[in-house]
Amino acid sequence: MTVVVAVDGARGSRLASELRGEGLTVAAVVDADAAARTPRDILAAGADVLVVQSSPRGLSRMLVEECHRRAIRVVVLGDDPWARRDAGLLGLARPLPLDVEGWVLADALASPAAAFAAAPAPPRGNGVIAVWGPHGAPGRSTLAIELAVELRRSAARVALVDADTHAPALAVMLGLADEGPGFAAACRQVDLAELDDEELSRISVPIGAGAGPVDVLTGINRPGRWPELTHERVTGALRACRGWADHVVVDVAASLETDEEIVSDLDGPRRNAATLGVLQEADMIVAVLSADPVGVSRFLRAHAELRAAVGATRVVVVANRMRPGTLGVDARGQVRRTLERFAGIEDVWFVPLDPRSADAAVLAARPVAETSPRSPLAAAVRRVVGEAVAPAAAASAVARTRRRSVGRRVARTA
Repeated sequence: MTVVVAVDGARGSRLASELRGEGLTVAAVVDADAAARTPRDILAAGADVLVVQSSPRGLSRMLVEECHRRAIRVVVLGDDPWARRDAGLLGLARPLPLDVEGWVLADALASPAAAFAAAPAPPRGNGVIAVWGPHGAPGRSTLAIELAVELRRSAARVALVDADTHAPALAVMLGLADEGPGFAAACRQVDLAELDDEELSRISVPIGAGAGPVDVLTGINRPGRWPELTHERVTGALRACRGWADHVVVDVAASLETDEEIVSDLDGPRRNAATLGVLQEADMIVAVLSADPVGVSRFLRAHAELRAAVGATRVVVVANRMRPGTLGVDARGQVRRTLERFAGIEDVWFVPLDPRSADAAVLAARPVAETSPRSPLAAAVRRVVGEAVAPAAAASAVARTRRRSVGRRVARTA
């Protein structure tokens, strides 16, 4: 039996030595953080079992899904309350003590009845969708709101989260009070291991009508509060949101830099840790660019950094505020050709410039889909969701709408 040990420091070396003494093959010994960042590299040597220390960075969704694809059993080690919670959210069984002896672990692994070492099931809950874009206000927050409202048509519960640590805007755009920022409160509850479905429902604010409300976790009310949104807290809060909502749409800041790690060796808070944590936890990223020469140029420069940060995570590119005035004839074709030539992006979705509908939504502090449901902007977002973000869910919503329409026609005829 081949084992990969992802446990920090001397404890990991000790456990690996004890496992070798019990006749097991240890393919690698790494820190939990390294396993979370590069699971494919860590598991490339081949393994039957991964022994991983539970930590906000070590027990990640990406690591568990990679083990699931390779049919690798996972043993979680951890003594804290969040270890049990995170294991449950990721489809794993109960953790073992962090100081477990090697012979105890080896004997248990040899038994087919080892309940804690079952192959991981797919994580509970649905996807986290991060809405990102380069500097220059390409319309990230507007599209995040519209995506959440559109997804609500075909899902039982949709959460909209403001994780922007530079310029949070969802509370102002939706007319919500931000005295007690919801997402910051959720992050604080992560430290206390008290963030559950009931707490998330308490600190969120429902907005919208029609298909049903969207639950909003508002952002920080002052940019100076960014140290509250650490990497560990943000990823922990998003994992809790996975089991609470069918879709979690997260608005993040533009900055992807890690300059703090260059100028300081201290393990202190990082201004962009929230953005990087959301992008690494996300199942899909909606990358927004402003459809003008400056916006396209900024996006191309930032796209390489985005890819370096998210790896193979799917990216849906949306060209926002599309109009021919700044690009001339065949504006869409020019954007497509430029993105394909300089970034290798072949699929692009377009959202037109619609100032009348956007202004009406801001004035009413409501989503565009509610104030102007037939506007070109709302129709374009509906197309993005139906073709790229959640096509299966959108198809089922259309089918239900058609059945209701047929039922109403039949009732009127009768």
